[in-house]
Amino acid sequence: MNMENKTIILKSRPTGEPTVDNFEFVNEPKPVAGKGEILLKTLYVSVDPYLRGRMSEAKSYIEPFKLGEPVVSGIVAEVLESHNDDFQVGDCVSGMLAWKEFQTSDGKGLHKVDGNAAPLSTYLGILGMTGLTAYLGLTKIGKPKEGETLVVSGAAGAVGTVVGQVGKIMGCQVVGIAGTDEKVEMLKTKFGYDEAINYKTTVNMQEAIAEACPDGVDIYFDNVGGEISDAVIANINRHARIPLCGSISVYNSTEMPVGPRLQVPLLRNSVLMQGFIVFDFAEHYPEALMQLATWLGEGKLTYEETVVEGFDKIPEAFLSLFSGKNKGKMLVKV
Repeated sequence: MNMENKTIILKSRPTGEPTVDNFEFVNEPKPVAGKGEILLKTLYVSVDPYLRGRMSEAKSYIEPFKLGEPVVSGIVAEVLESHNDDFQVGDCVSGMLAWKEFQTSDGKGLHKVDGNAAPLSTYLGILGMTGLTAYLGLTKIGKPKEGETLVVSGAAGAVGTVVGQVGKIMGCQVVGIAGTDEKVEMLKTKFGYDEAINYKTTVNMQEAIAEACPDGVDIYFDNVGGEISDAVIANINRHARIPLCGSISVYNSTEMPVGPRLQVPLLRNSVLMQGFIVFDFAEHYPEALMQLATWLGEGKLTYEETVVEGFDKIPEAFLSLFSGKNKGKMLVKV
């Protein structure tokens, strides 16, 4: 059996920001599908900020990666060999799979995807967990109403680009926060944001948000936490809703930073702030995916992808998320 199957394992747990040294490439024998199994070839790999949390041993909503074992994330793969009646050679599937060029599976947790209906990459983005996170977080917690003001941090990222578009479809005034002038322009021209703010060149974020949101903030979709969120919450309206999706600004902190105490503005304004993960709304996946696919087919939704080519580039693509190099969904094409 040839040693021709590259695998990426977690070699060490990072302190602060991860580096390529935290990963290791190993060669394994190319696997053979057994009874009831399928052999998969990786086509696209999703790299996401939440993976940073799984690299540490801190208690979280999902167990940490184990040292010496492969990293796992969303993957689209092709069936090369099948001994499972539910799958045929040539089928494409998506699911949580290991960072391997080839692997076997019993098919549990995998979903068939149709490359003729939509590009395969979209099943890791706008028609996958990214789209579900944006749609369900906004609709189930944000509960947008026509005429309200929605602010989105990390707006040029995978989730943020979808949140803003869904907010516009639902009649909101939408303001995005991003880290470059290019991303600010993209939010307004491609994704329909009414206003966008470059936080890296803005001296006073609280004043900038007040100017962009003269009627205050009714919904804040929080992807970043930190000082940006402090500035948004300083402009929050009574009975506002805050879906708390991520906190990338502190993922690599070695100590938890201290900022403004949020209890007073939240209490004073009767604000709902609710952290969530997309699995909280699993029972709503079918209806959400149907709505997203409908809007995409009607041209009401669009998407942006940053695609890096080559299996060997997976760790670098992941690390680049923390310097904001991606526009929209970050993917690796193998």
